[in-house]
Amino acid sequence: MNAFHSTRKTVLRAAVPALALLLAACAGDPTPPAYVSGSRSQPAAVPVPSVPADQATFAFEPFTGAPGNIADALSRQIGAEARNQNLRLVRRVGAPASYRINGYLSASGDQSQTTLFYVFDVVDAGGNRLHRILGQESAPGSSGDPWSGIDDDALNRAARRSVAELAAWLRR
Repeated sequence: MNAFHSTRKTVLRAAVPALALLLAACAGDPTPPAYVSGSRSQPAAVPVPSVPADQATFAFEPFTGAPGNIADALSRQIGAEARNQNLRLVRRVGAPASYRINGYLSASGDQSQTTLFYVFDVVDAGGNRLHRILGQESAPGSSGDPWSGIDDDALNRAARRSVAELAAWLRR
């Protein structure tokens, strides 16, 4: 059993950087993203928001990669945190918004720890990426499906950090 856990941990450690590279490859932007550690944005110069902060609206597109219950819980927590930060979210599918946010989620882990990885791309009406938010949050481990180890605390931290970074970008 120890050899199995050792092999599994080695595979998971190799899979996490591969996942980060895979997500970066999907971006279509030749500038590589910052390494995923904590909540960090892309280090390159980021375009200044074109809409004044007090007029900006955001529409989160459905998250890619997460099961429905996780995506729903994170959406609720992002909505609550956005209200706390005085950001205006548009909740109807297809409704006009100043910016759209595409979210990509992944989970990896073992019995001792599970990690939630997230990437949020802020895009303009033309689909051009203006800002990228990257992060990861740790949660208790789980056996089997790593999503079962992602708890409300990890989702709350991801929502808080992501919305705080979004607000900071908007108010530059």
